Amino acid sequence: MRTVSRSAVPALTTEQMRAVDRAMVEDLHIELVQMMENAGRNLADLAMTRFSPTSVTVLAGPGGNGGGGLVAARHLANRGCQVQVVLSKPDRLTPVPAHQADILARMGVTSASRPSTADLVIDALIGYSLRGDPAGTTADLITWANGQAAPVLALDAPSGLDLTTGAAGTPVVWATATLTLALPKAGLLDAPSVGELYLADISVPSLVYQRMGIPVPGLFRQSSLLRID
Repeated sequence: MRTVSRSAVPALTTEQMRAVDRAMVEDLHIELVQMMENAGRNLADLAMTRFSPTSVTVLAGPGGNGGGGLVAARHLANRGCQVQVVLSKPDRLTPVPAHQADILARMGVTSASRPSTADLVIDALIGYSLRGDPAGTTADLITWANGQAAPVLALDAPSGLDLTTGAAGTPVVWATATLTLALPKAGLLDAPSVGELYLADISVPSLVYQRMGIPVPGLFRQSSLLRID
């Protein structure tokens, strides 16, 4: 896997990432389900190459971040892992993550109300939509993840971390590794809870960044996964 210096990769604020997502969907008609599939497949690839688990517990929130975790759960199950999914808010799933959850149910992937120990924990509870400290079941699942001996792989950000400022909420996931998407978020670069930082291609055309005035090098010429040093 190619490693790039953080100085060679521009970082985005959460507002800029929202603008990227809007441009993808509204201007280019690249739909959320496509971006989610790319994110989840890359997350599964990193999980296997970095951790080689035989069992995985996926903690998934109700939005896009959780949906990416559910896609990863499908790919990991297809690769022979024993996968368990725990939804933080099963009654509040947005449509695309709900579609992913339905696929897993049809596949017979285990869904549980309480997590159990595994070789790897995937944190897909909260992405860049964090508002205040995590609470309720989400906070309970973060605390559970931090208490596990198994490594934790976070999708886009450790849940509870402000992706613009890098401020840690109470609680915040302490990740062994974090796979962020498209471009790093500014708050990830110096936050100790991030662990190893990786970057995944979700197929954002360079045109999107050009229109935003953000110069981006050709990061993914050789691979859809990079490590940021």
